[in-house]
Amino acid sequence: MKRRDLIKGLATGMGAAATGGLLAACDRREAPQTIPVHGEPARDWKMVTSWPRNFPGLGTGAEELATRITQLSGGRIRVRVFAAGELVPALEVFDAVAQGTAEMGHTAAYYWRGKAEAAQFFTSIPFGMNAQETNAWLYRGDGLALYRELYAPFGLVPFPAGNSGVQMGGWFNREIRTPDDLRGLKLRMAGLGGEVLRRAGATIVNLPPGEIFTALQGNVVDAADWVGPYNDLALGLQRAARYYYWPGWQEPSATVECLVNQTAWKSLPEDLKTVVATACEAANQAMLTEFTARNGQALRTLREQHDIQLRRFPDAVLARLRAIADEVLEDLARRDPMTRRIHDSYRSFQQDVTAWHALSEAAIYGVRGGA
Repeated sequence: MKRRDLIKGLATGMGAAATGGLLAACDRREAPQTIPVHGEPARDWKMVTSWPRNFPGLGTGAEELATRITQLSGGRIRVRVFAAGELVPALEVFDAVAQGTAEMGHTAAYYWRGKAEAAQFFTSIPFGMNAQETNAWLYRGDGLALYRELYAPFGLVPFPAGNSGVQMGGWFNREIRTPDDLRGLKLRMAGLGGEVLRRAGATIVNLPPGEIFTALQGNVVDAADWVGPYNDLALGLQRAARYYYWPGWQEPSATVECLVNQTAWKSLPEDLKTVVATACEAANQAMLTEFTARNGQALRTLREQHDIQLRRFPDAVLARLRAIADEVLEDLARRDPMTRRIHDSYRSFQQDVTAWHALSEAAIYGVRGGA
């Protein structure tokens, strides 16, 4: 399948609910923009993204954020969205915003490990916090302040702008029965989860979203993780691999970031800074809500309409990955003082919130019964 055909056909098989969401997003994008009423010139901002246009949850989330900013600002900021490859490639969003090619970006922090390895903490870490816990760390702990301190030398101001929630473990063309089955595996996985699997003996291949299906179907990779049922069904990954593994140990949550060029940010009056921050916070919650609703529907479609095999990673495999993850995180923390501060803040917050969730969230999951 050609990449352009893949992107054009992303919505195929999504079902009525997801299709309706895409149509609604298109309607929002095509609506007339608000005319500024404050007697000041409108700021025409570009937003570059790492996602295919109209991709469910992620691509549509960027469009919704742009619409929110445009409308809440009364048209004083008019944001135009460029999907991956339309202005810059998917994995060049960071540089494009830092250099001022675009005023905004919609992407994920773990793509920028080559810029700052500690950035990976602001997407997800293996066996780390879920979306609810991560948001608490960002908004009510030290997370957001550390995030901005890390990005400041690059001329960027980051905002949480979405979350997929707990992800799946990925699609595999062969079964994983023991830790030895990971050796020699060619696998697409971003972030620290990829480093964990590399140390477990796998070969990690870094691919943008639009290339995952073709690589998996064409045996360029033996396995690939993406997000979860909602997005995986949209990419058609059920047609490229049979075994669908859980749990998503590598990404217990996945924060999406909005990047704002620092110069553009400083040029805003305080009320427009509040507009951007408020729109991002609303987008952060809206995306998590969407994934929570749509993943269950998409999982049912995968189970009932496609010949897939759901598999849980064996306990021995998870134990091995957990041990390696602890080593990876500690090695990362030793690299520099800033990374150590982020690591220690994250781990301390996780320890406290885990103690509470053992008595609350985890406890109720254990007693309320399954589907």
